[in-house]
Amino acid sequence: MVKAVVAEESRLTIVEDRLAQSAIPSEIGLVIGRLSSPLDRGFVFDLIPTPPNDAGEAACSLVGAIKDDKKKGSKGKSPAVDSSSLVIDNDWVAEHARQVRRMLPGGVKVIGVYVWASETAVKNSTLMLCQAVKAVAEAAPLSVIDSEERLLVHICYSPRRWTCRNFFLTSNLTSNSLRPSDFKMGRVLTSLQTYKCIYNFDMRLPVSRASNVQRLIDVIRNGISIQADVLKDAKAMIDGNLVVSAPSTLGDLHEIELLLPFLKNTSLEACRQKEVDGIVVFRGSVCSFAYLNSKEPVSEAVTEIKGDIITSLQSRLDIICDEVDADKEAHDVHEDANEVASEHVSQLFLHSLRKQCNLSFPRRVFVPWLADMYICDYLQPSETTAVLKEHCTELMSMEASMDMTTVLEPEKEALSLSAESFWDVAVPFQCGETSLEKKNRDDGTITGSNATSSSKSSGINIMMAVFVLILAVIIGFVFLFMMGS
Repeated sequence: MVKAVVAEESRLTIVEDRLAQSAIPSEIGLVIGRLSSPLDRGFVFDLIPTPPNDAGEAACSLVGAIKDDKKKGSKGKSPAVDSSSLVIDNDWVAEHARQVRRMLPGGVKVIGVYVWASETAVKNSTLMLCQAVKAVAEAAPLSVIDSEERLLVHICYSPRRWTCRNFFLTSNLTSNSLRPSDFKMGRVLTSLQTYKCIYNFDMRLPVSRASNVQRLIDVIRNGISIQADVLKDAKAMIDGNLVVSAPSTLGDLHEIELLLPFLKNTSLEACRQKEVDGIVVFRGSVCSFAYLNSKEPVSEAVTEIKGDIITSLQSRLDIICDEVDADKEAHDVHEDANEVASEHVSQLFLHSLRKQCNLSFPRRVFVPWLADMYICDYLQPSETTAVLKEHCTELMSMEASMDMTTVLEPEKEALSLSAESFWDVAVPFQCGETSLEKKNRDDGTITGSNATSSSKSSGINIMMAVFVLILAVIIGFVFLFMMGS
């Protein structure tokens, strides 16, 4: 349980000044930071406002008005009653959280929601705010083993003050779901340490005819799940030292190397199976960054790096799926669905595949953010770093005047995926197929003479083996006879 929350004072001061000068009655956005279980503390790095939706409407609005209870004929003045409340587009806020989550490195999460409104409006909208926090938590989970807590930060403008409450996801959506938390401002970003890892992988995923997994995209999801299981058992070295159970280390940047356990040869296992249609080859390198408080143990850094690698692979696949869905919506509704799907490699049904197909994943790049921290974005093979400005300005509320020369591109080559016929990638000696037979089969020119010569060669080999065996038996009897005499 998070007992106290510390927020970066420099960032929250900027947010408060912006809101005060804007004179808007309400605003909602995301709380970016980290909830540390070992320290029982929450750290707030920044507050990101949710942009207007596609129709240009704000994600949060104020309804109701201040009513005057003064009755007719009454000489005294009755106090005004504030019945204002908030209307929140939870789906849009959740979608914003989903996309922002893709851009965050390891150790940096969407940990809650902030709201700028009056005290009365927040009190009258407790259930609505709880629903918004829960929607954000579902759209942007913290990790595989998710925390049950999120934060609701309230910036009140009359009177001006900050309050923070813990929201428990497992509880019912009532006013009791929110519990006050100790909230203070300080220096958070300067106490962070940076961890970096380059993870190389090369997977060969067999496609069985009896499997329920048929589409290429489903095979990729299965492969990512396999990688997640592999990383769970991986040991780690930080700056050349094996991580067992050690406190945090000193320094600004630490290199992490993951040591993977020995794995079975999936290609050989696939070769032993019957009814194997093909193999999906999934390979590449993932660059990962993670940021943690200097007081947290290094084991947390390893966990965050592993989680960031899997999240990055899943995010790239989600981007491909989003583009496929967008292309489908752009086509006329009367167009044949199969014809539309055939244009996208990720939607191919592997059992009907008769030739090799390739798919390049988006490439991960890193953009400077706060202090010495980086956030990330993903570029398709046809995109350049110029598109980063639009993404960072809209989703992360960053300034449009970004210096593109400071963008890091550690992944020089995009992740690649190819789906091939099994016999095109299987090792010849494992499956008992000679290179000559493979060439003839590919060319479609297996002739009778080739089959006859192969049969003759097999017969000669058998005869030679029998002859050698008989000769060995005769020599053995001769040797025994000589020894007896």
